[in-house]
Amino acid sequence: MSKIDSNYKQSLRWAWRAIQTVISFLPKSRNGISVWYGGARAGDIGGPLVKVKRLKEHFPEQRYRHSIVYTLSNTPYLTKLAFKSLKSKNIPIVLNQNGVFYGAWFDGDWQEKNKEMSIAWINADHVFCQSEFCLRCAETFLGNRTGETEILYNAIDLEHFSPGTSVSQDREPTFLVTGKFDSHMFYRIEASLRGFEIVRNSGLNAKIVIAGWMSNDCLKKCNQLIDALGVEEHTSLLGSYTQENAPDIYRSADVYLMLKHNDPCPNTVLESLGCGLPVLYSNSGGVPELAPGLSGHPLEVDQSFEKTYTPSPEVIAMGMEAILQNLPERKIAARRRAKEAFDINKWVHRHRKVFDTLLAKNRTR
Repeated sequence: MSKIDSNYKQSLRWAWRAIQTVISFLPKSRNGISVWYGGARAGDIGGPLVKVKRLKEHFPEQRYRHSIVYTLSNTPYLTKLAFKSLKSKNIPIVLNQNGVFYGAWFDGDWQEKNKEMSIAWINADHVFCQSEFCLRCAETFLGNRTGETEILYNAIDLEHFSPGTSVSQDREPTFLVTGKFDSHMFYRIEASLRGFEIVRNSGLNAKIVIAGWMSNDCLKKCNQLIDALGVEEHTSLLGSYTQENAPDIYRSADVYLMLKHNDPCPNTVLESLGCGLPVLYSNSGGVPELAPGLSGHPLEVDQSFEKTYTPSPEVIAMGMEAILQNLPERKIAARRRAKEAFDINKWVHRHRKVFDTLLAKNRTR
């Protein structure tokens, strides 16, 4: 990104935050649960966009007459002034806390970014942390807070993200990688492809599918690596997809690969489990909490906030072979885990209960 593009993007961000500050001064609603998402947008690409999209299906946004503010740590558009205004009107603030900034993945001033993020962390009346890992990171990098804090994993529609019909036993096993891939996320693709090359050379007749938005630079590197490794006939690049057609992509595969280091609580892991795909993952971040036992297979990596680590290609290849050994049992375990922990109906019910509790407290003040 050029300096001009960067400055333009920053100007748009400042303008958007100014608009949210103005909205924070509008009169509060007294009509039950009326949620404003503090400037966060809904969409199909990226965890925060997907989360807001799912929330809005159950709690439609009331931007100008709200009784509850729901903000996300990934979209810190509310200023100190905005929080001060909301507090003065006794409008409850709920925060969904994802990960934090640190040197291993963020090239800029990560301490300043955490300072910005900490405003919501400190001011929120109730915080949903997306995993135990998210809670530990927030307490380490954002400081202490008062108020209720709990672990609430992300969630999925289990009717939408469900296993498909039985596939032919003769079909070659298929590994799946999905996500939003900018240049700094190319390492996920590279690690997956290098491990895949080794396991194919060892005699496993398998294929790999990579789906999701890619920057031009990332796509170029991806194609070059596929050609260099000689796996072009066994690799498919599907490009961007939506939440509507995502289940079909998961159902076309057998195993989901998540080799991102220290991922806090990726929705794609939940979606893959819902569709009955066990997860081969980097043993870091929040993913070990999401896919325990037979629903996942961990690959050991160094634990660090200073540097990004991935398992070696040899370890990845061994993991690919291992997770296929008892695949039918693992598929059952994956779906069972999704039903136990990631049912969106339970997630929505918990949100509604917290919203009702906070509004009831305000009425007694």
